Amino acid sequence: MTEHETAPTTPPTGTTATTLVTGATGNTGGRVVRRLVSLGRPVTAASRGAAAPAGARGTRFDWYDPTTHGDALRGADRLYVVPPVSDPDPAPVVLPFLRRARAAGVRRVVLLSSSAVRAGDPGVGQVHAALGDLFDIWTVLRPSWFMQNFTGHHPHADSVRGDGVLTTATGTGRVGFVDADDIAAVAVHALTDDPPPTGDLVITGPEALSYDEVAALLSTVTGRPVSHAPVGFADLRDRLAAGLPVAYAAFLAGLDRAIAEGAEDRVTDTVLRVTGRPPRTLREHAVAHLGQRPAPVT
Repeated sequence: MTEHETAPTTPPTGTTATTLVTGATGNTGGRVVRRLVSLGRPVTAASRGAAAPAGARGTRFDWYDPTTHGDALRGADRLYVVPPVSDPDPAPVVLPFLRRARAAGVRRVVLLSSSAVRAGDPGVGQVHAALGDLFDIWTVLRPSWFMQNFTGHHPHADSVRGDGVLTTATGTGRVGFVDADDIAAVAVHALTDDPPPTGDLVITGPEALSYDEVAALLSTVTGRPVSHAPVGFADLRDRLAAGLPVAYAAFLAGLDRAIAEGAEDRVTDTVLRVTGRPPRTLREHAVAHLGQRPAPVT
């Protein structure tokens, strides 16, 4: 949390209720866990490896193994849900878990979705649509594309560090790229504030950029040439299908096509409104993670 960010509500003295965070080693889940720990909140960090930072309880959690769900839910009254990654239809495993969570005493749920997926859409949109019938207090985070795609563990980041070519089917479409730290900050407010921000929250960074503009920015920041290679939907689908199931490859390529059609050309005030500070720019994020380093003295 920065000095300009509004602190989430602190827990009342003597509280023992726990926040369960699924996907606790992921881009947003890990950040949510660390922020909650820093606030003195009891946290259960659920992941396949049961890893947890100091101050949190780690537990092994597998969406497809219900025998791991009971221990994860022990003592929890609120829940941060990261649906299983790369599952195009997570509702059949996520919804039974949420019903079990409600029966176990969970009363507040924050779901990580996507700006590209509305309530009722296929995939996580089906989970989104069901929350109102399951919980009195619920929030759906719908972030735009992560800035970490260019700096972390992602094919685009590998390209930035490697051949410098970003291959997409986005054309000249723009995206309001957002830092995962800002997403986590909104999530923690939704998990801890009374009253919390609820409903459908679309989360973006402060500006919408095309991949051509992103490539130019990354070239300036890194001091190495980065370019954008636009391809068509079918070409990208076939490239992705070399390492992914065809249906999932088509889904991902379809997201790029939607960007080309203008679906992500927007910015919102969600980060500022919820946290009290403006979202980070892509330039700020890139400088922090990819900025040129002085050459070693020989």
